[in-house]
Amino acid sequence: MLTASCHCGAVRVEVPRKPRSLTNCNCSICRRYGTLWAYYKSSEVRVTAAPGATSEYSWGDKSLRFVRCSTCGCITHWEPMQSREDSKMGVNARNFEPGSLESVRVRLLDGASTWKYLD
Repeated sequence: MLTASCHCGAVRVEVPRKPRSLTNCNCSICRRYGTLWAYYKSSEVRVTAAPGATSEYSWGDKSLRFVRCSTCGCITHWEPMQSREDSKMGVNARNFEPGSLESVRVRLLDGASTWKYLD
């Protein structure tokens, strides 16, 4: 079990294991957020936050919502707007302790243009 938290600790995200890889995406929003995504099935992720502790942002086709801490502003994860049993979500791996992900490969995704991995 790995636990991530925002800077102030108001939002915690628990996942069952280390991710197989991490994604560094250069799309218009990910490059601005400076995130590093770990992907999991939605059913495997537990987000703990008090009511009102998070805020959301969605843009474009409104298929995803990016969730941040309302206090410190850290992006904690993204999730699909329409949840299904097999939905996946992205957890911002920059909120894990760095040592817990030392050996995990970082892949570069060209989300700005081709939506292909560059490595």
